[in-house]
Amino acid sequence: MKKLLYIMDPMCSWCWAFSPTAEAIKQTFPNLAVEFIMGGLAADSDSPMPKEQQKTIRSIWQHIEESTGTKFNYDFWTQCSPRRSTWRACRAVIVAEQLSPGSAAQMANAIQQAYYLNAQNPSDSETLIRLAESLGINASDFAPLIDAQSTQQTLQEHMALSRQLNVSGFPALRFLDGEKVIRLSDGYSKPDRIIKELHQLGANE
Repeated sequence: MKKLLYIMDPMCSWCWAFSPTAEAIKQTFPNLAVEFIMGGLAADSDSPMPKEQQKTIRSIWQHIEESTGTKFNYDFWTQCSPRRSTWRACRAVIVAEQLSPGSAAQMANAIQQAYYLNAQNPSDSETLIRLAESLGINASDFAPLIDAQSTQQTLQEHMALSRQLNVSGFPALRFLDGEKVIRLSDGYSKPDRIIKELHQLGANE
C-alpha cells in the first residue's frame, strides 16, 4: 500500500508556510492516502511565554513572511497570552481524527488559520473546542479527550514514530510503499520537487 506520512505540528510556523505545498500535493494526487503524524514541538505549559522567546518567534514569522509570502496576523502577540505549549493542539488533531475519520487535515488547517490569521490561541482548550464544533464534531465528545491520558499516549506514539523516521525538521514528508520508507523532505519545501518525486515513485498508481 502506498501512503504519505505528513509529520507536523499545527503550531509550527513553517508548517503553516507549507500549507500551499500540502494542498498542491492533495490536488495532484487526490487518491493518495495521507496520514498526519503529530510532531509535538512543545510540552503542556501554563506559564506565559518569556518576552525574549516571543520576540524570537515573531522574528521567525517575519522571516517566513518575507521569504515565502505566507501571511501572519501579529495581533496574536498583543491580544493573546502566548504560551510555549503545542501538545494540546497536536492532541486536538488526534482526537478529531478519532471522532471523525479523515478530519485530521481539516482540524490542523482550522488550528493554523485560528492561530496565524485570526489571532486565537490554540494552546487554550476553548479555542480547540470551538474549532472542532466548526467542523461538525460534537463538543461534549471532543472536550474530555483533548487532555485525556489515552490521547497523550497516542501523541507520545506519534512523537516516537517521528524519531524512528529520523525527522530532523517540521514539516516532514515520508512516502510509504509497502515496507519501504522513502524520505521526501525535512523542513519547508515548495511543491515542484516533491510532486515530481511522487510522480517518479508512482504515487498515482
